[in-house]
Amino acid sequence: MTATVVTGIGVLAPTGLGTELHWANTIAGRGAIGPITAFDPGGYSSRLAGEISGFRAGDHLPGRLLPQTDGVTRLSLVAAEWALRDAAMDLPALSEYGIGVVTASTAGGFEFGQRELEKLWSKGPEHVSAYQSFAWFYAVNTGQISIRHGLRGPNGVLVADQAGGLDAVAQARRRVRDGTAAMVCGALDGSPCPWGWVAQLATGQVSRAEEPARAYLPFDADASGYVPGDGGALLVLESATAARARGVRSWYGEVAGYAATFDPPPGSARPPALRRAIEDALADAGLAAADIDVVFADGAGVPERDRLEAATLRTIFGPHGVPVTVPKTMTGRLGAGGAALDVATALLALRHGVIPPTINVSSPVPEYEIDLVTQARRQSLTTALVVARGHGGFNSAMVLRGGQDDTDRD
Repeated sequence: MTATVVTGIGVLAPTGLGTELHWANTIAGRGAIGPITAFDPGGYSSRLAGEISGFRAGDHLPGRLLPQTDGVTRLSLVAAEWALRDAAMDLPALSEYGIGVVTASTAGGFEFGQRELEKLWSKGPEHVSAYQSFAWFYAVNTGQISIRHGLRGPNGVLVADQAGGLDAVAQARRRVRDGTAAMVCGALDGSPCPWGWVAQLATGQVSRAEEPARAYLPFDADASGYVPGDGGALLVLESATAARARGVRSWYGEVAGYAATFDPPPGSARPPALRRAIEDALADAGLAAADIDVVFADGAGVPERDRLEAATLRTIFGPHGVPVTVPKTMTGRLGAGGAALDVATALLALRHGVIPPTINVSSPVPEYEIDLVTQARRQSLTTALVVARGHGGFNSAMVLRGGQDDTDRD
């Protein structure tokens, strides 16, 4: 079966607008977590987030789209445009149903929804925007991307918290294998508003630290929760054969393996399912644990969740058996967008031969026995494993191979 490859990437993240800036800041270990500015966080128990700065939707999108879109939808529209441009995709040359879209979301357009609910209760129903009927919806990003670019192939949305970012890429891979010429996939996520923030705090796992450098510390002895953020990445996937046929000579890499599992209910006496997700993804890629060069971990920043993930990695790869990194420490956890951004970052790491750092972690728990990369590390890289876990029991794992050129096999 021909390889499914990534030919375009669009990134909008706290670490930068665009792939190049995101990569430069990530390798330099420049953290983007700070005090919330999107609203007044003074009355809340947690007041830090990974926010995108410097983005003005009006600089990138036509004015007619602004009244009908939530902020995260605007990010998604721009990311899709950048990814398609990066892939040098000639959309008019494709058949009408030749390219589709699948995204993931945790909140839909929460910010838009809050604004319209405020109008409903303060002014009355006649002041609520007609666009509220769809702007809040989980599938709105997929729909708006499809409409704007005329992408009438297979379309869909997945909701699995952070794991959804990998699930969307995997669904796109299935569509490409089934014959769709190309797919836009991944996630931009976030809900920078009080309504969305309350939903985050309801998990009981958001860090209450006041100092950005001490707030999100996965695998650290001082781990006390995670920090939410906004952003993510969208990718263009197509078969290596189709890419070559339209003149593409290189790509970022291949989506080589994937699997997803769901944890059994508490009290069932059955083991967590993360290990099976990773092992099944390796099997799907036709690889052994020893073939993986780096793991982009989920890195929950919650001690019990970190403990389970570390034990799983130790069981599969052996103590200190593979470099492990959590570049999300620079951005916070971006919902479904976090896993999609990890995929983009992992592909860039494979291309450049550099493992990005896990910043701020100064006291890794020795008992975890993982090789946690806390400074950027130059290393020959061929394969990467990306792990993502969602609140409530979702587990996803994806294996990536480095980019190839037109002299390599499919």
